[in-house]
Amino acid sequence: MPEHKSCEKRLRQDKMRNARNHFVKSTISTLSKKIKKGNLDKEQSMAVLREVFSKLDKAAKTKVIHKRTADRRKSRLQEFINKKFAE
Repeated sequence: MPEHKSCEKRLRQDKMRNARNHFVKSTISTLSKKIKKGNLDKEQSMAVLREVFSKLDKAAKTKVIHKRTADRRKSRLQEFINKKFAE
């Protein structure tokens, strides 16, 4: 256990940040799975895609994930949608 008050505060902050970051990452993951595995039509897919893009940008902005990771995931999701509805 920490002996200093600043160390106790740091543990509390880390615990809160960890929970917040985990929530953001799991939300992004859930929405991505919804796009890839869901039986959505084009309009629904595009709506979910816009939501995922927004969440990825916010996560990158707050440094939950790296900016290039967000860009890569957005690119791959867009490519998946394009292939899915090109048929």
